[in-house]
Amino acid sequence: MVDHGASPAAPDSEESGRGLVKSAERAVLILEALAASDGRLSLAQLQEVTGYPRSSLYALLRTLSALKWVESPGGELAFGIGPRALLCGTSYLDRDPALPLATRQIEQLRSDIGYTTHYARLDPPNVIYLATREATDSHRLTSRVGRQLPAHATALGRALLAELTPREVDRLLAGDGREQPTGSTVTGWDELHAELDETRKRGWALEREQNTPGLCCVAAPVTYRIPATDAISVSIPIAHVTDSELEMVGEAVARHAAALAGTLRREGIR
Repeated sequence: MVDHGASPAAPDSEESGRGLVKSAERAVLILEALAASDGRLSLAQLQEVTGYPRSSLYALLRTLSALKWVESPGGELAFGIGPRALLCGTSYLDRDPALPLATRQIEQLRSDIGYTTHYARLDPPNVIYLATREATDSHRLTSRVGRQLPAHATALGRALLAELTPREVDRLLAGDGREQPTGSTVTGWDELHAELDETRKRGWALEREQNTPGLCCVAAPVTYRIPATDAISVSIPIAHVTDSELEMVGEAVARHAAALAGTLRREGIR
């Protein structure tokens, strides 16, 4: 069930502009539920996920469908994200001044090491992928751009969490159930803080099959903001992972992250 807000609004808060507008909040949470789903959701499934009354849920879906934020091909009562949501998402990428420079940097990193590279931003408790450059021998058919993954389970997220104090990390992830995408994912507080300590000592973050089976990832923060909000990473097939390979990739990621941070600061991008 979706959390409908941290605390109840005062009776007149919506009218006075101090609280959330309930219909707008519900529309956004419907879109987020559809975006998080692997497939289309029926009206009953959406009601179960959101907890909204069936009549108001259907009215909102009709409005969102008419505006093309939601679609239900063939008039079926199964809903998915519509084209307007895509246009809105791509406009975020188009207007991000750091992204063209970051994309160029991860292309250079891919050329240096041959593996798939990523650029992502912290959106607690997750990271959002903003750019990906696949390895030349990759067989992936879809990009991760626009997808979000739990920060604690990714090298990208850990690289950014390691920029914070332990108390800040606890506050940032408070209330998060710390998803376990694979059986190897670290979810305990003590284990997570131990891994973040190692990240700070090394200068780059590491996770082995804690997010995706068969992959090991290495990441470093791009410190053009303090604390860093962005990071770059490399995905390595687990069969290629050796201590020497990790050291080589870790040094390359840290070097390219530092170079990108320097470029962004010189360009005045914050």
